[in-house]
Amino acid sequence: MINKYSNIPIYSQLKSLIIEKIENREYPENTKIPSEQELCEFYNISRPTVRQAISELTNSGYLYKEKGKGTFVAQSKMRIDVKNYSGFTDSILDSQVPGERKIIASNVYTGSQCKKLEDVFGLYSGNNPQFASIQYLSVLDDNIVAYNTSYIPLSLFPEIIEKVKEKKPSYDILKGKYPLVPVKSKSTLEIIYTDQAETQYLQVQPGQALFKIENTLYSKSGQVVEFIVSKYRADKCKLVFENIK
Repeated sequence: MINKYSNIPIYSQLKSLIIEKIENREYPENTKIPSEQELCEFYNISRPTVRQAISELTNSGYLYKEKGKGTFVAQSKMRIDVKNYSGFTDSILDSQVPGERKIIASNVYTGSQCKKLEDVFGLYSGNNPQFASIQYLSVLDDNIVAYNTSYIPLSLFPEIIEKVKEKKPSYDILKGKYPLVPVKSKSTLEIIYTDQAETQYLQVQPGQALFKIENTLYSKSGQVVEFIVSKYRADKCKLVFENIK
């Protein structure tokens, strides 16, 4: 129960109580929790206190709101085991049938439009390099968990966009290009916050936290063949690190 004489803020105590009920399945996933008024009356606390606790639990992904219906328990976060993470998870080139991904759009970029691509691929705008940009979603258990953009040099794969649209298998895309098969990756991770495009595709509110993972894929010769930017919903995914000596 709430201890009004504790040094711990009352809203923080309420948060802990709600989290405990979620973890104990007293509040199951996708079920409605008591209303603000009911929580006020049950714990004999003020409405602003309840509202602050609910707001913070919603922002951190424990709860979600449906307009006109109330506040519900969110689904458990998807587990991404970093120990087994290879950097190829969201690759187009390494996918068996990349066209079967949930493709959103495909475009052509020049190096001058994106300095980041020049740096990653070691190219120069004076050479007018062009890249295929393929945007797609990652879906786990019917939940959209990531918004991805794959960049592939058209100098290496001039027909990549057409082949993805035609749902060609990877062996067709890589036919005659086996020296370009990705065999190694380098990844970086940072926390970012959603912009307008991401809110649309990830179905989240503006300013919500995301895991941004950038993967650079290399061929056996060390040539960069693909650069992928993946933005995972932090409220839907958790990264699990394990260090084995």
